[in-house]
Amino acid sequence: MTNAFQEVWRNPWVRVAVFLFFIYLIFQFLQSIISVILVFLAAYLIAYLFNPMLDWMQRRRVRRGVGILLVLLLLVAFIALGILILIAVVNQLTSFAQQLPQLIDSGGEFFRGLLKRFNDFEKVPLISQYSEQLGEIWQRNVSSLSQNALNFFRNLLQQSGTFIGSFANSLLQGLFIVILSIYLMSDYHRINQTLLKVFPERWQPKVLELSGQVNTAIGGYLRGQIAIATIVGSIVGIGLAIVGVPSALALGFVAGLFNIIPYLGVIIAIVPTILLALSVGWLKAVLAVVVFIIANQLEGHVFSPMILGRTTNLHPATVLLSILVGVTVMGIWGALLAVPLVALGKLLLQNYYYPSRFYRSTEVRIIRPDDSKISS
Repeated sequence: MTNAFQEVWRNPWVRVAVFLFFIYLIFQFLQSIISVILVFLAAYLIAYLFNPMLDWMQRRRVRRGVGILLVLLLLVAFIALGILILIAVVNQLTSFAQQLPQLIDSGGEFFRGLLKRFNDFEKVPLISQYSEQLGEIWQRNVSSLSQNALNFFRNLLQQSGTFIGSFANSLLQGLFIVILSIYLMSDYHRINQTLLKVFPERWQPKVLELSGQVNTAIGGYLRGQIAIATIVGSIVGIGLAIVGVPSALALGFVAGLFNIIPYLGVIIAIVPTILLALSVGWLKAVLAVVVFIIANQLEGHVFSPMILGRTTNLHPATVLLSILVGVTVMGIWGALLAVPLVALGKLLLQNYYYPSRFYRSTEVRIIRPDDSKISS
């Protein structure tokens, strides 16, 4: 029986089939506990982001337990503020949806009045003949736009309500994340030492080296993005308040929150800002766009070079492409994790794959014309 088994096992296709079968079992097992894995990763991410602050407080003789309590209070305040701001923005969008038909009517009146205001236009036969009809065309064509916009806002509000409901249903899961993050923050360094022991001893120095590089690149990027998002959100909130846009501070919070997503974040944040500014007037909407442009320019030319430097060293096209792939695969979480994961992949390629013998073992032999012989 043993000889028969060994004879079968010598077949390479059998070994490949068994290997693939075990990979399939592992994949199915991980898929069945994916929610548990996500809870652990979320808790570990909280501990990872706040650990430098806890270490900094410990060096100043603040007990780690007190620091963890301050971190939890900060998280609770942030979540509560986010819920209040979400409710305020939804209410403002509801009010805007109700005012949308009047805004479109005023746009038609503005268009017709603009044509009448310039007397020189009357000399143009085409405009003189159809000046009144142009306003009517505006009114007739935008009626469908008004209906589509109202349907869009109804769907948006329904999705917002669904999101709030799902958020309420996830409070228990959030409680588990908070409790687990407390344990991880309290024993962060000891847990990392335990995780290090999972690897063979001969690999541990390399793992430590890689973790240090990842902490410098990815950790610096994440913490830097949070700092930049806070600054940009403050600038947008103050700027919109000066301009006179409704819910300026709430919109500043939204701008800072989505600013964590490179390139696409500003587009996501500017849409509700323009819509709410339109409820006050067209000029307010233009000024709101100017505020976003100023904040975006300050971020790109001042804050990002100062805070981030060259932590990831990724080309902008690579960043944008990775975000699009992340959104397609994992939605909003994919957009948030795309750049760190691509930066990690680049780090692994540069430090381990390119210097490896596997990558450099191929020898290219150049055959010169005088070395070749043509046989007849």
